[in-house]
Amino acid sequence: MRLMALDVGERRIGIALSDSGILATPHSVLQRKSKAEDFARLGRLIAELKIERVIVGLPYSLSGPEEMGPQARRVQRYAESLAVTLSVPIEYFDERYSTVDATAYLARRGQKKIAIDAAAAAVILQNYLDSLKDQPGYPMDTEHG
Repeated sequence: MRLMALDVGERRIGIALSDSGILATPHSVLQRKSKAEDFARLGRLIAELKIERVIVGLPYSLSGPEEMGPQARRVQRYAESLAVTLSVPIEYFDERYSTVDATAYLARRGQKKIAIDAAAAAVILQNYLDSLKDQPGYPMDTEHG
């Protein structure tokens, strides 16, 4: 199953992909313009890459997923609006610490070329994939795995 993760920020959206259902990789960063333009660009990318599901990182509060702060509510509203325009399902996943984890990873590897937003999306997607490991049918796409 081809998956895409989005790390939705105020000015940018980090994008990561997984073809195998095992490994997430950073893809790109979308500079936000307007919802209409963002949704159109994301829709084209999803169609072009034959994405089957979109994972959106939600920045829950530190006390847990049962408590959403203002940023998580903004991201959720954005994703709900996006979902109406897409032909693939959207799923939410906890993204707490994804930017911190991505920054630490890139620093250890000495990589500055990968935009932090795309790396954070890859962390979100990798954490999502890792959460599926104990479920029947893992990996999701045995053709590539």
